[in-house]
Amino acid sequence: MATHMNTYLVFGGNTREAMEFYRSVLGGRLDVMTFGDMGETGPVPPPEGVMHSFLVTDHGFRLMASDGPPAEEIVHGNDFAVALNGDAEDEAVLRGWYDAFAAAGTVDVPLEKQVWGDWFGQVTDPFGIAWMFNIASGEEPGDA
Repeated sequence: MATHMNTYLVFGGNTREAMEFYRSVLGGRLDVMTFGDMGETGPVPPPEGVMHSFLVTDHGFRLMASDGPPAEEIVHGNDFAVALNGDAEDEAVLRGWYDAFAAAGTVDVPLEKQVWGDWFGQVTDPFGIAWMFNIASGEEPGDA
C-alpha cells in the first residue's frame, strides 16, 4: 500500500523561497508547479505563484506547500494542513476517510478529479484542522 501522511504548509506568497530554503537545509528533490503552469494568467492568482510544491529529502521526509488562496489572508491556524495521499489501489481507504471527515466536519473542496489529473478534496474537521485527500490517477495532466 502506498498511502502516506505528510505536512502541507501554506505561505502568503513566498512558498518558493521557503521551499528552496528547506531543500538547502534538508537536501533532496524539489518540484514546483505554478498557477501559470495550470493555465492561470493572473493577476489573481499570479501566474508565478506556487500552486503546489513537493520536497522529498534524501532521508525520505516529505514536505508539501503552496501559496494560499488569493482572497484569503494567511494567519497561524490556516497555514498548514494534514495531507493523506495514495494511489488507485488506496482509493477505497482514502474515500472512506474523506467521507468520515466530511460527515463530521466541513467540506472545503469536494473530492473530485482535478486539472492535474488526480482526485482531490479537503475537509476541515470539527477541531479546525484541514485534511487534504489526494488519490493519484497515474495519468499525466492532459492525458485521458
